[in-house]
Amino acid sequence: MTTTSSDLSDQQLAAKAVALRREMLQLIFRAGAGHTGGGMSCMDILNALYNRVLRVSPETFGDPGRDRYVQSKGHCVEALYTVLADRGFFPKSDLETVCHYQSHYVGHPTRHIAGVEMNTGALGHGLPICLGMALAAKMDRKPYRVFTLLGDGELAEGSNWEAALGAAHYQLDNLIAILDHNSLQITGYTRDVMNSEPLDEKWQSFGWNVRSVDGHDYAELGKALSDPPEPGKPTFIIANTIKGKGVSFMENNAKWHHRVPTEEELEQALAELDEAEARLKEVTR
Repeated sequence: MTTTSSDLSDQQLAAKAVALRREMLQLIFRAGAGHTGGGMSCMDILNALYNRVLRVSPETFGDPGRDRYVQSKGHCVEALYTVLADRGFFPKSDLETVCHYQSHYVGHPTRHIAGVEMNTGALGHGLPICLGMALAAKMDRKPYRVFTLLGDGELAEGSNWEAALGAAHYQLDNLIAILDHNSLQITGYTRDVMNSEPLDEKWQSFGWNVRSVDGHDYAELGKALSDPPEPGKPTFIIANTIKGKGVSFMENNAKWHHRVPTEEELEQALAELDEAEARLKEVTR
């Protein structure tokens, strides 16, 4: 089976992420809806997965041996749409229809969309689904890996902890759960809404191998996502991120959990991203 691993350097991936954030913000503005802050925080994770880690492509999506990715935090679908379009799963022109009448591109992932493995949106469903996928791989003696992306506010859902127990019990070392740990949810800081810390100790106590990384650093992300698993243990990656990453007035601001930028705000955000891209290009020259 072919892989999707690219030859892009860390700096080139960082530059691509700036372009992807720009496209996502324009998508949200056109759609008139979207989870802006979480999409910005998880963009580097998705970029690393689809351009460096996942063994899947538009050509191999039907291959039984492909890696599986399920976006449990399905409300941040705009980031996923943007990355899938960039990878060629569907034309970028499709993004102009997001949240429009009769479009399949709605506010959560569905299997109507090329490249989407599973409908998600109800929080706490992604990890249990991935447990089943990873268990099926073990039972069928298939080499594929199963990845899922969780939100830290989502960890208040008890189904995640049932799945955590099950994954460790069945020794699913082909399962990798990534936490977009931006510490904010729609009503404020996760520690104030429903504290789930200390995350590393809790997941270790449930029998997982835990890794903590800077979720915006491609060297750290790539290593954590690609390193061989600890035999017999599922992997939990705490990707420490910034909600609204890349735009000054969105960063660490809970009101951008679900908010559409005004035309003036969009203009300012795109200008900041243009400056960031120019700085990255200077570094790579």
